[in-house]
Parts: sequence; structure tokens; C-alpha cells
Amino acid sequence: MAQSGPAERASDRWASIVLSVLLHGALAAAIGYSWYTYKRERPAPTLAIEATVVDAKSVPGVGKLPPQPEPAPPAPTPPPEPPPDTQPQVEPEGPPPPTPEELAKREQEQKEQAERETQAKQQEEDRKRAEQEKQQEAALAEEKAAEDKRVEEKRLADEQAKKAQDKAEADRKAAEAKKKADEKRLADEKRLADEKQKAEEQSKADREADLRRSLDQELRRDAARSSGALASWQSQITARIQRAWLRPASARPGIECVLNVTQVPGGEVTNVRIGTCNGDQAVRESIEAAVYRASPLPPPPDPTLFERSLVITFRPD
Repeated sequence: MAQSGPAERASDRWASIVLSVLLHGALAAAIGYSWYTYKRERPAPTLAIEATVVDAKSVPGVGKLPPQPEPAPPAPTPPPEPPPDTQPQVEPEGPPPPTPEELAKREQEQKEQAERETQAKQQEEDRKRAEQEKQQEAALAEEKAAEDKRVEEKRLADEQAKKAQDKAEADRKAAEAKKKADEKRLADEKRLADEKQKAEEQSKADREADLRRSLDQELRRDAARSSGALASWQSQITARIQRAWLRPASARPGIECVLNVTQVPGGEVTNVRIGTCNGDQAVRESIEAAVYRASPLPPPPDPTLFERSLVITFRPD
């Protein structure tokens, strides 16, 4: 719209110039036609005589008319003269023609009138153009508002669609994660069940093996005991403790004490507890010290005869 302004103003100027020329031409033609009509239709002039009417009786010597002479015979009429070649100059009649100053003034007034009319027309065109521009701006604003509304609606629709898509994607991922978690849980449960079953089977096998070993050891222990090996081993332990015992002065003959001895594989003594004993406290302490000095105890001749807890009857006499 800004680019069409100069072209429209130039065309308006040319239109104003053409209109002014036409108005001046029409005005000049009207003046000429009026002047021509005025010259052509002018009526013949009427002579006016100014006089005073008097009574003849009031004028002295006018009362009676003098005698009238006889009329003379008429003179012969001379022949008419030929008309001259040129018409006699007729004196201008009517108002005098306008002066150059009056013509200039009239032209100036006509020019100003034409300019006022042109200006009024220009103002009307400007008003119409402004109103048209205002209508166009309002239409553009309405179109822009509609476009903004459409864009906003599209944005909201896209946002809703994206939210729905994100929710669907989140639901899909959650379902997939749940499926994987369920599969992992089932796999873990199956693995744990398999491991438990294997552990139970292994435990059962170990118990059966331990039972077989215990039975074998029991059979061998029974065999060793029946052969006197256990008694021989216990005699070796008792002899070793008696050799390590330092007899206190308060000890009297016929001492008999029950010893509860705890050992580990290899014969090392870890604990000694005196049971029933007919000796005094000094005797008890001396026997306990003798057991620790006898450590490590001699190993059994057969490993099946090894026991952690031993019950030994100590009789030094």
C-alpha cells in the first residue's frame, strides 16, 4: 500500500490539472457565448424627452392662433444615393467589455474555485482512501487474528497430540518394562527354583554321603574299638598327662579325677574342665596344668577314632 501512494498522488495531480483546464475552457466558452448573445439580441434604443405640460391660456399672447399661410407644394423627392461599400461604424451598445484586470480577477477566482473543488475532491478521495485503508487494515487485523487463532488452535492440537503420543509412548515403555520385569522375575524365580532344587539335591547327596561316611566311620570305629585300638590311644593320652603332672604336696594316695578335654585335629588342647575329683584345689589345678603341658596329645592309630571331646579318668597311683 505504501508503494502505490506516489503513483496515486501523481495521477491525482494530472487529473486535477486536466479538470482545471476543462473548467477554464468551459468558463471561457460561457463568457464568449454570453457576450455574443448580448451583442446580437440588444433592443433598439428608445429616446426619452423631458418636457412640462402647460396651459395655453396661462401663456400671454397664446390665446389666439395666428392666421395659417397656405401650404407650399411638395418638393420633388431626390433619387436615393447608392449605399456605401462599407457599413457605418456602429457605436458599441450595452455595458463595456471587462478590463484585463477584471478578466484576471475572474480567472483567478475561477482558478481558486477550481482549486477548492480539486482540494475538496482530493480531500474526499483522501478520506475515502483513508477509510479504505482503515477497512483494509481492519480486514488484515481480522485476518491476522484469525490466522493467530488458527495457529494457536493448531499449536494446542499439536500439543495435545504430542501429549497423547508421549503418554502412549510412556505407556508402551511402561508395559514393555513391566513385561521385561515379569520375564526377569519369572526367570529369577525359575533360576532360584532350579538353584534350590539343585541345592536340595546337593544337600541330599551331601547328607547321604555324610551318612555313608558316618556309617563307614562308625563301622571302622567299632572295628577299631573291638580291636583295642581306642583303649590303647586313651592309655597313651593318660600316660602323657601323668608324665606332665607335677604332684603337689597336698596330694594323697588314691587320687581319682574325671577330666573333660577338648582338642582339635592335630591334638592341640583348647579346653580342660575337671569333673568329679577327690583331690583339693591344688591337685585340681596341677592336673589341669598337666593336660595343657601334654598338648598336643598323641594322634589315634586310626583317624576314625579321633574325637574332639575326650573323657579321661586320671588315676596317678
